[in-house]
Amino acid sequence: MTLQGGAIIVRVVLLGTAADGGFPQWNCACALCAAARDGKLPARTQDCVAVTGNARDWWLLNASPDIRSQLTATPALRPGPGPRDSPVRGVLLTDAEPDHVAGLTVLRGVAGLKVYAPSPALAALTPARLVLDRYAPWEWGDSLAEGGFVLAGGLVVTAHPVGAKAPGYVPPRPSDDRWVTAYRIEDLAGGGALVYAPRVAAWTDTLDDLLTSADCALLDGTFFTADGTATKGHLPVSGPRGSLDALARHPGVRRIYTHLDNTNPLLDADSKARAQVNGAGVEVLMDGAEFVV
Repeated sequence: MTLQGGAIIVRVVLLGTAADGGFPQWNCACALCAAARDGKLPARTQDCVAVTGNARDWWLLNASPDIRSQLTATPALRPGPGPRDSPVRGVLLTDAEPDHVAGLTVLRGVAGLKVYAPSPALAALTPARLVLDRYAPWEWGDSLAEGGFVLAGGLVVTAHPVGAKAPGYVPPRPSDDRWVTAYRIEDLAGGGALVYAPRVAAWTDTLDDLLTSADCALLDGTFFTADGTATKGHLPVSGPRGSLDALARHPGVRRIYTHLDNTNPLLDADSKARAQVNGAGVEVLMDGAEFVV
């Protein structure tokens, strides 16, 4: 998409906004999941985002297990003009968690896709990469390479470490703070910048620096309170050390919570939690929401 005069801007589609398992979660009978099954709350698919700088070349931020239905539901991502042509050029992985990488298997067989991930994630995905490349060869790149990288469509990307928690399937090994990353995506012409950080273990100076230079941020809203988050690698929204207080330092940035756990009261638009977040100027959007940066 372009502005008048031909300036490129970043176009963003929230393909999914729920944490692993989606909403309602298949094996959960909590009040929120029950309300979703009864049609009282809208269902959500697992977190995934699509971005483009020219409305032709699209890039996925993570590849959720729900990617097939997400692509099918998004007109801009439908195949064509040829029978096997797709506007999807590749995937930017923030980490190697199953709910962020499982969708790669759905994309198999499309030659030439580019997949970027932090180096520990690339190493953990080696068995899957060997399988996927047997269907069609892909290009695999280290997202933390010095200087960042440029995507088709006029987007320049840098990755920034924000967490050291390895996926549960990875054997114990020395700590590595590059396991989880945030992405900063900027258009080369207009300068609009998006930050994508769906998994944040703790608020750091790195995140403050990223938001200082951003126009919009999609941030980890997995858990509203600190209950149970210590071992899951997610900073809660509320509380004296929660992300909502940190976001108050960046009132000029459009701030949006995503990656919502099925127990999170933010899923209910009429909840006190949603009122608190909205009152602080932070948004919670639905699957399919589209905007420009």
